[in-house]
Amino acid sequence: MTRDAAFKRRVRARMARTGESYSSARAHLDSAGAARPGADRTGQVLHLTNGDVTVGLLREAGLAEPILPWRDVLHDGPVPGGLTDAELRSVRAEFIAGSGWGSLTAVRDSFDARDEMLAAHSDARLVLWFEADLYDQLQIIQVLDQLRRRGAEPARISLVSAGEFPGIAHFGGLGQLRPDDLLRLRTDEVVLTTDALDLAARAWAAFTAADPSGLAGVAGSSSPVLRYVAEAFGRLMQEYPARSDGLSLTQRRILLSVEDGANTPSEAFAEVGRRERRPYLGDTSCFAIIEGLASARRPLLTWLDDAPLPSRGLRLTAAGREVLAGHSDHVAEGGIDRWIGGVHLTGSRPPWRYDERRERLVAA
Repeated sequence: MTRDAAFKRRVRARMARTGESYSSARAHLDSAGAARPGADRTGQVLHLTNGDVTVGLLREAGLAEPILPWRDVLHDGPVPGGLTDAELRSVRAEFIAGSGWGSLTAVRDSFDARDEMLAAHSDARLVLWFEADLYDQLQIIQVLDQLRRRGAEPARISLVSAGEFPGIAHFGGLGQLRPDDLLRLRTDEVVLTTDALDLAARAWAAFTAADPSGLAGVAGSSSPVLRYVAEAFGRLMQEYPARSDGLSLTQRRILLSVEDGANTPSEAFAEVGRRERRPYLGDTSCFAIIEGLASARRPLLTWLDDAPLPSRGLRLTAAGREVLAGHSDHVAEGGIDRWIGGVHLTGSRPPWRYDERRERLVAA
C-alpha cells in the first residue's frame, strides 16, 4: 500500500472518531503534519513497537516503512546500570537464554541487530507504538534513553500510546485491535519534547540503579507526553516483597487465583490478567513465577500431576494459606533471589520492601 493510501486511511479514522467531513479531517492532518517540527520530509521513517503481533497489524494497516519490534522482557531478570549498550545486551541475552526462552546466539544476534537498526535511524523520523503497561513503558524508556544519548532530536520522535480503547472494557494491548483501529490511535500521536526525553533518561537510570530509591520520584512524576510512565513505576515498586507477607503483588494474585479456583497455570495466568488494571505479564513469565512458588524452600503451591506445565494441576499448600492469611512471611521463611532492574534481592532479609499502606519502598 502506498504512503498516500495509508494517509487516506488515517483521514477516515479521524472522521470516524470526530465526525468531521473528509475535507476537514484531511486539512487537520495535513496541517498537523506540516506544522510538526519532526515531520518527515526525507521519506526515512522507522516505526518501533513492542512485538511481532503489532508488527503484523501495522503492516495490515498499510505501513510500508521499516518496523522494529523491541523484544525484551525488561521486568524479568537483571538490567544493571553502568554498562555499555553492548555489555547490557550480553547480560540480557544470557538471562533470556538461561531461562530457556531462546538460544544464546540467536538472542545476542537479535539484540545486536535491533540496536544497530535503531542507531542507523537515530536521525530519521521515529514513531513509537506502545501500550500503557509496565512491559511497554520499560521498553519506551530504554529506547528513548538510547536515542537521547545518540543526540536524536525530540521533534523527530513521536509516540502513539494507548491505555484504553473505545468498546474494549479491559484493554490488554495493541494486539487486540484491528488494523484500522491502530490508525485511529495515530490521530492522537504526540511529538516528544526535551523534557520527555529527560524524564525517560531519569526513569531508565532509576530502573537500572542498584539502589531503588529513585523509583518513587518517577512514580510521582507527571508528563503530558510520557503519560503512563509514572503509573508503570508505581506498579513496578509493587513487585518488591511486601512488608506484610513477603509477596510481590503478582505472587499474591497468583496465590489468590488458585485459592479462588484456578486449577492450572493457564487458568491462574488468565485470572492474574483480569486482576491487573493494565495487564503486562506474558504467560511464560507468569509460569516461571508459579514454578518458583512451587519450588521455594517453603513451597506455597504444589503440583497435582505431571501434565504439561500450562495444564498441570495446582493447589495451595498449608504454607501458601498461611502467607495469604498474613500469618507468615514468604521471604523471611523461604528467601528470595530476584532481580528487579538493577536491584538484586537475595536472602531472607532483602534490604528493600514495599509498604502497602504508604505505597512506597522502605528500607527493611
